Amino acid sequence: MRLSQYFMPILRDDPKEAEIVSHKLMLRCGMIRQEAAGSYSWLPLGYRVLRKIEQIVREEQNRAGAIEVLMPTIQPADLWRKSGRYDAYGKEMLRIKDRHDRDMLFGPTNEEMITDIFRQGVQSYKDLPRNLYHIQWKFRDEVRPRFGVMRGREFLMKDAYSFDLTREAGQHSYNKMFVSYLKTFARMGLKAVPMRAETGPIGGKDSHEFLILADTGESEVFLDRAFHDMDWQAFEIDYDNVEAVAQVVDDFTSKYAATSEMHDQADYEKRVPADRRVTGRGIEVGHIFFFGTKYSEPLGAVVQGPDGKMVPVQSGSYGIGVSRLVGGIIEASHDAAGIIWPEPVAPFKVGLINLKVGDAETDAACENIYKALEAKGVDVLYDDRDERAGAKFSTMDLIGLPWQVIIGPRGLKDGIAEVKNRKTGERENVALDQLVARFAR
Repeated sequence: MRLSQYFMPILRDDPKEAEIVSHKLMLRCGMIRQEAAGSYSWLPLGYRVLRKIEQIVREEQNRAGAIEVLMPTIQPADLWRKSGRYDAYGKEMLRIKDRHDRDMLFGPTNEEMITDIFRQGVQSYKDLPRNLYHIQWKFRDEVRPRFGVMRGREFLMKDAYSFDLTREAGQHSYNKMFVSYLKTFARMGLKAVPMRAETGPIGGKDSHEFLILADTGESEVFLDRAFHDMDWQAFEIDYDNVEAVAQVVDDFTSKYAATSEMHDQADYEKRVPADRRVTGRGIEVGHIFFFGTKYSEPLGAVVQGPDGKMVPVQSGSYGIGVSRLVGGIIEASHDAAGIIWPEPVAPFKVGLINLKVGDAETDAACENIYKALEAKGVDVLYDDRDERAGAKFSTMDLIGLPWQVIIGPRGLKDGIAEVKNRKTGERENVALDQLVARFAR
């Protein structure tokens, strides 16, 4: 993409309404624009990141055996009345009426609807287990939306729902999602620490939330430094192997990790040596629940068991805040100059900077590199604007692309380009004929 043709409205200064780093940087970079309190339009740069995160989530859900569906954003209130949550949920639920005066709502989550879909489609234990997921916009009418996409009213979420015959089978489904989340976040360059959590308005028996460490996190966390030493992507897993999946869960849950709501100081000091204790703040990016028959019983989601008797299915739900992750990653990965994107979710892998637009040799070299990288499938943002070099460097640092390739007349005399690593700041000279191979691997 040529920057001269791209829509990326950069702001010079931090917007006054933005309180935290991610909100400031997303507005400054032209990733989002606010339309109403807690609701945002996603502009091209932000939308690219959102879609890359979404695709990683989708791939790992599919790998774990979940099946994608898509449910409507507007739901009938009657389903929620059956579960007892319509009145209990609170003012965060946006309640509306259609033209026929029927009670409707803008879905904050989908336990009721997916259970009803399952109820109508599955009658026998032979059709179990099943895990259905979708990636959909949700709405929760927060009393005070703030912090940009971190606590907005409208947000993109992946929610999955498992259905099993027995408690033991349901636990395996829960464990599969647990492991899938570890791998999902690791692919994004994140270590999202699983911590036992309260079930909250979802309800149920078991719950873990996944948090990434960041100074601006909403929760105080206490954990064992041993988490930092683990290689989160080292393990391959057969999701059908009950014992192997359970072992991964045991490995991660055996180490101490808790938010302030679940923290036990005495247990923390007993289990974790002083030199391994880590206290900080965390941002929740995923949450999983096992709630048994909480929704299947009131909604009539029953199947015929092996003995011919009808039994309510065992269920769980599993959420990932896709849009929230964009802000969470920025909170965890930035410096004074701007964002530092992990390569797997960066809007572009390479920022190509032409230091002397209008110089025939420089223009030709940049054009050749740009087209060659694109031909190899490398996402490139080519700064072909007639701007001073300092402005171009500042823009690239601000938007945080993992690599900058800098080409100017001086380097061309020696047949080289300067390559900068945004994360480390390291610079090196690379021969022009080696650039494409360098980034296409």
